[in-house]
Amino acid sequence: MRKFTIVLVFIVALFALGACNLNNNEADTVKEDQVDKENNTVIVEHELGTAEVERNPEKVVVFDFGMLDTLDFLELDVTAVPQMNIPSYLDKYKNEEYENVGSLKEPDFEKINSIEPDLIIISGRQAELYDELSKLGPVLYVGLDYENYIESFKENTKIIGEIFEKEKEVEEVLSDIDEQIVEINKQASELDKEALIVLANESKISAYGEGSRFGIIHDVFGIPAVDKDIEESTHGMNVAFEYVIDQNPDIIYVIDRGAAIGEEPSAKEVVENELIAKTTAMKNDDIYYLDPEVWYLAGGGVISIQTMIDEIAQSLE
Repeated sequence: MRKFTIVLVFIVALFALGACNLNNNEADTVKEDQVDKENNTVIVEHELGTAEVERNPEKVVVFDFGMLDTLDFLELDVTAVPQMNIPSYLDKYKNEEYENVGSLKEPDFEKINSIEPDLIIISGRQAELYDELSKLGPVLYVGLDYENYIESFKENTKIIGEIFEKEKEVEEVLSDIDEQIVEINKQASELDKEALIVLANESKISAYGEGSRFGIIHDVFGIPAVDKDIEESTHGMNVAFEYVIDQNPDIIYVIDRGAAIGEEPSAKEVVENELIAKTTAMKNDDIYYLDPEVWYLAGGGVISIQTMIDEIAQSLE
């Protein structure tokens, strides 16, 4: 798990200017505008480097939709976002009020440069562009550690709280989330069912297990994985429908990649076929289609985590 070190630096610079001692009659003086100048910054050491950010930055460019929903929850202003494939619950950011800086994978560097940002927030999809983006302003990397999902989510959220002086609000919402996680774990243990998570992509499916990008279902919410040997991969482990029959999960959670990126939803037609009909999950009507925008595009934000909690809690009722 990567570690963040947050240091609040308050530097008070005192400069004294002596007036010229003309005719040996004039005393030394100090100009008012050079006294008690304060440089108030937050220094964050992250996985890709170090970001030194002025507190309460005004021009903020956000490339991570999870962080965008956290900023939205905290009622903090942003200047620019990549407007392609913004989740519908963040539709307000498609407005002309916000600058469009390209897409998640292809930032508009010229537009970002013209903004002269005080802060650029990125995550895994932009990691390879870190050096280039760093030339345009302070870059904060907030990628999630999937093996320690909730811990890295909390760290990222606390960093935002420090930068924007929202520590109290962050503490309160994280405490509330902790309480809900305890409750959902209680529900999961009482239900005693094993689950399989699949991503539907056109006519194919891939499976995700513990420690994966969707592994929060197992690792944080406490629902046991039907298969503990699923290969960890960003794109999941390619599986056939026969694999699902062999595993015979009690619950199947489905994320529709096509729907997440703006295509027609197709997961239900792909998943609920004659083979899957043989599983306990389908026989008991325990196949759940999760919000694809939240799970595939966002995640790691206060609003998206809350949606995840709500969806999984409902599946356990």
